[in-house]
Amino acid sequence: MRNLATNIWIFEGESVPFLGFPFTTRMTVIKLSNDELWVHSPIKLTVTIQAQIQSLGNVKYLIAPNHLHHLFLAEWQRMYPQASSYGTDEVIKKRDDITFDASLNKDKPWPWDENIQQVLFSGSPLMQECVFFHRAERVLIVTDLIENFSGNDFNYWQRMVAKMVGILAPHGKMPLDWRLSFMFAKSQARQQLSIIFAWQPKMVIMSHGIIVEQDAHAFLKRSFSWLT
Repeated sequence: MRNLATNIWIFEGESVPFLGFPFTTRMTVIKLSNDELWVHSPIKLTVTIQAQIQSLGNVKYLIAPNHLHHLFLAEWQRMYPQASSYGTDEVIKKRDDITFDASLNKDKPWPWDENIQQVLFSGSPLMQECVFFHRAERVLIVTDLIENFSGNDFNYWQRMVAKMVGILAPHGKMPLDWRLSFMFAKSQARQQLSIIFAWQPKMVIMSHGIIVEQDAHAFLKRSFSWLT
């Protein structure tokens, strides 16, 4: 557990295999102004993590921001039955064995609005992702919208492929296949990106790779140069 900013913590999880790569996992936990905990992309729940979470407060909201980040949600629901769960339409359809309280695709007031803003990054037939922004600390929180792997866990060929598809630090961005899928929806994506830029993040937390703690604007501008 690392306290990254006021009321924001990150937890590093074990790697999971995906498309032949070891994908590191990361969870972000935010303590809201009412002291309730908002948990983004829950990782594998261990005894150590459970104790750390208990030291922070009560888990109230569990967030599955896209259809790839749901593997450990059920065990968190079992451990924290008082928590409400939210996911995109895609993950709700994919995990019909899990009960969700609402879809992140809806345009509605959210119980965390005072502390966290959000926008649904959509338009691609491959994936949609709900992106979040912590107002006070100006921290952008994404899952796969940007991947910024160090490459330390990759072999030579994996690093070559990662560089080719654009997910190797310090030049991480949206994976190539997802970028290409916006061919006919770039105008829609630009509107969503304009919201993210308007937030003026000073830090970017992603689920996979090196966190951007400085020069976030320059990083985002470079990361989304394919779109702008």
